[in-house]
Amino acid sequence: MKELIVRSISGVLYISIVLFSMFTSREWFMGLFLVLAAITINEFLRLIHLRSYVAYLILILFFYFLSYSIFDFNAVYLLLILCCFVNLFLLKDLLWTSKIPMFEKKKYIVVIFYLISGFIFLTLIPNHSGDFVPQTIVGVFVLVWSNDSFAYLIGKNFGKHKLLERISPKKTVEGFLGGLLGSVFAGFIIFSYLDFYPLWMWLTMAVIASFFGTIGDLIQSKFKRQAGVKDSGILMPGHGGLYDRLDSIVYSSPFIYAFLEISNYVS
Repeated sequence: MKELIVRSISGVLYISIVLFSMFTSREWFMGLFLVLAAITINEFLRLIHLRSYVAYLILILFFYFLSYSIFDFNAVYLLLILCCFVNLFLLKDLLWTSKIPMFEKKKYIVVIFYLISGFIFLTLIPNHSGDFVPQTIVGVFVLVWSNDSFAYLIGKNFGKHKLLERISPKKTVEGFLGGLLGSVFAGFIIFSYLDFYPLWMWLTMAVIASFFGTIGDLIQSKFKRQAGVKDSGILMPGHGGLYDRLDSIVYSSPFIYAFLEISNYVS
């Protein structure tokens, strides 16, 4: 009971800080997520046994030149292609290799094009229309949180068939499907309250958030399994580290941003 209370308090505090920064101003939003990204990178570097100050310098440069004050949109599109490619390569390693090779080599590639770039596209989503629209990124967070919550509830109570037992023994097919339905339901709710983006776009983003969010969580589980740790950190009591909380949305954010770009081009 005590653990549940601690977990609930830290979770509510985390969500409150995130929502406050989103609705205050673009500068507050960017500042908070720069800090969150730095903490997450710190946890990840310790996870893969890499000591580097260069990663933080790259993070700051990317945040300023590719997210806050974009010097060239072609550079953003190039980063998007590289980020999606590396993420799909991690998916391949998740499914068909016993160990993710980046634990032995190419660590900087994964740090830059998986983690840092994931935060970049997370901060680009609310600016997709050219103006800062916090409701967009709030909606995306709600989709991811709904997927995680419903997956946990359905999986815990009705889960029988393991999804990927060798990586995450507790995840089930029923939980995954429950998370997908929860995210889609959240898409309907968001559409009914927001007057931008048609229903089909919110439902598509719900599917993307659920599918790639689950993959992101599994990839992080494999990182932790290879590192031999239970949590990425201890910053959030009852939850672990920030990387434990942001793994799903960081992995799915470039795919959601790519979908928004494609939808804008088609329309």
